[in-house]
Amino acid sequence: MPNIRDLLKQRILIIDGAMGTMIQRHKPTEAIYRGERFKDWKIDVKNNSDILNLTQPAIIEGIHREYLEAGADIIETNTFAATSIPQADFELQPYVYEINVEGAKIARKAADEYTKKDPSKPRFVAGAIGPLNKTLSLSPDVNNPGYRAVTFDEVVDAYYEQVKGLVDGGVDLLLIETIFDTLNAKAAIFAIKKYFRDIKKEPLPVMISGTITDASGRTLSGQTLEAFYTSVAHAKPLSVGLNCALGAKEMRPYIEELSQISSCYVSAYPNAGLPNAMGEYDERPEDTGHYLEDWAKEGFVNIVGGCCGTTPDHIRHIAEHVKNIKPRPLPVIEKELANR
Repeated sequence: MPNIRDLLKQRILIIDGAMGTMIQRHKPTEAIYRGERFKDWKIDVKNNSDILNLTQPAIIEGIHREYLEAGADIIETNTFAATSIPQADFELQPYVYEINVEGAKIARKAADEYTKKDPSKPRFVAGAIGPLNKTLSLSPDVNNPGYRAVTFDEVVDAYYEQVKGLVDGGVDLLLIETIFDTLNAKAAIFAIKKYFRDIKKEPLPVMISGTITDASGRTLSGQTLEAFYTSVAHAKPLSVGLNCALGAKEMRPYIEELSQISSCYVSAYPNAGLPNAMGEYDERPEDTGHYLEDWAKEGFVNIVGGCCGTTPDHIRHIAEHVKNIKPRPLPVIEKELANR
């Protein structure tokens, strides 16, 4: 099977679209989230998408298959909030490792079947490592700016457990995504490095994707795009990119900037436009496809897909629009003169 690094030199790869959007199409009730296993759970678990890996695996596998059918080369595990810190809201911390293992296995099964159908188009599984509901850079108490709701070591431990589950479940890549606090991301990077050091194995490739939250061009914790990139470049990621918060139209200048400063591959998976008054996304698949085709023609990107509001139709259009466009070449980095 071709190596993903080799494929990235040959063509623009497609990552899948929104998992949450597709889950909501099933109109899941509290009973559906609970399933048989958690039918007597002491508190509500509705909207905890990650638990569906244990209670409704067929729904999650079906969503993966829709994205693979639409042309996705990379599918993300349904593990966006599958760490002990957000799962504490549902008192499900003891199940975090299992949620990650099963999330990886579900995606692995679907990806392998599609690779077997067409070995010339191998499919890859990215272990989704999302942000937390607690931040290391900002205080939740306006009267005490030095206060933090969580420590760096606690965040590292939470991500370490998630990484172990994803790797044991069989992912090909690890994707630290929707980063609004780079210090949290650095804890995830540290956890990944520590895990592979502990098991004495070569680390899996890591993708890193940040979030520019508004027209200020900064992350929620206040970093500019260049500062964000500089903060994570030491991890030597396979790719650095942007996702969420913005539609493609609004994200364009930031992807252009990132393509100019990044020494690694660049990924981009925007929302389906900006949300309407009801919080829903109206951008048509063909429009998203045209926006990303423009980025591809300009030489900005190596990996493209969709975030909130995007569907298999969006991914199908994106794949069709960029299929004959050459990927962004990696820049040649000049080494400093030895005697300088």
